[in-house]
Amino acid sequence: MNTVVSLANYAQRRLSGMFPAFFSGGNVKHDHYKDFGYPETLSFTQLYRMYCRNGVAAAGVDKTVLKTWQENPFLLEKERDGSQAGEDDETTLEKEIRQRFDDLRLWARLAEADRMSMVGAYAGVILRVADSKRFDQPVDRVSGGLNGLVEVIPAWEGQLQVSQWDTDETSETYGQPKMYQFNESAVDTTIKQPRNLVIHPDRVIIWSKDGTLHGSSALEPGYNSLIDMEKVRGAGGEGFWKNAKSAPVLEVDKEAKIDMMAKAMGVSVEDLADKMNEQVAEYNAGFDQLLMIMGMQAKQLNVTLPSPEHFYAIALQDFAASMNMPVKILVGMQTGERASQEDASEWAQTNMSRRANQTVPNIMSLVNRLERFGILPEKDWSLYWTDLTESSMSEKIDRASKMAETNQKMGTGVVFTDEEIRAVVGYEPLSDADKFANEPTDDETRDALGTKPKDTVE
Repeated sequence: MNTVVSLANYAQRRLSGMFPAFFSGGNVKHDHYKDFGYPETLSFTQLYRMYCRNGVAAAGVDKTVLKTWQENPFLLEKERDGSQAGEDDETTLEKEIRQRFDDLRLWARLAEADRMSMVGAYAGVILRVADSKRFDQPVDRVSGGLNGLVEVIPAWEGQLQVSQWDTDETSETYGQPKMYQFNESAVDTTIKQPRNLVIHPDRVIIWSKDGTLHGSSALEPGYNSLIDMEKVRGAGGEGFWKNAKSAPVLEVDKEAKIDMMAKAMGVSVEDLADKMNEQVAEYNAGFDQLLMIMGMQAKQLNVTLPSPEHFYAIALQDFAASMNMPVKILVGMQTGERASQEDASEWAQTNMSRRANQTVPNIMSLVNRLERFGILPEKDWSLYWTDLTESSMSEKIDRASKMAETNQKMGTGVVFTDEEIRAVVGYEPLSDADKFANEPTDDETRDALGTKPKDTVE
């Protein structure tokens, strides 16, 4: 009886160590973070490592940024519609700005900051301007116009930290950073000459969901699901490896004579176990090796694994939901099937909303800062960005073709006019000169009918 009680107590202690929340006694709520091995708090380092080493996490971030920045925006002096916002209709100042931004690769740098802000709680956009001052000094006015902006440096949260806060309650910037510390090698260790600077807030744009340092990572809501996917993937790979390795388990017969076995192998009894390990290792190293055993039975210990697809799919769907991204957009389909039109439309609308509420306000914060420095003139600046929900040209042509087919099926009745069909593909209505450009002349018509008088020969 005492033996049974001891075994029960031992089993309870072991289970309590493995699942403390379930065996703590009383009416205790479960701590699922401890039970399932999830971290209670997340640091930037954990989020960054997950982004770098987990393909699904990287896809969630990268595909969102790539869709948001599918095309670069245009900075306009005043708001205009899409037909007047391209390079063909830009003003002299807009052309100069576009060329300067292209030289600085500004839009690509801002897209990079957008990506960094999704991994961390925020990202930084450091402005290097030609004001002949140190980075830790405030910026007054910068001469040289557009050339006053020298470089735009995107920075990870782990590279840009607040080194000093404004604690003066009477200050206009109370509760805001007074100084930043930029350590480039804190994240990117491949840079040969990393920069380590103290930077004044005038030279930093905080890029985040709300433009403050108090944002959150886009990976945080689905982080636990990413861990679950790694568990399933890792356990499946390890289980397959163990089965493929097929290391034999040696079972010693109760009547085996250990001393005779050691003597036959030329080792002492104390070294017998090491000798057997060497022999098994040599046996696994090649198919032509001999496994010599005496008084033992060699058995295979295989690991039976359940099908991992269902467990992985649950975590994958949860992570996709946390990113507001359809699963087919996130990982595609192994059969080559494309995402449905509904998925594509929903995904485009999600990124249009993200543009309007996060990306554009961050860009306009930069524009306002450049206005303050005198790099940009003070104007009613606006951004034009192509609509992500707009149909592709192939979809427009397909719609126009169906409209034309509808007209043919109606016979004499016209459902859609030529102008309406052209408008579907974004073309202007034809002018009268264009409409009749290919019409035959009177002479050509009479010649075709054989009624044109022949030339007389004198």
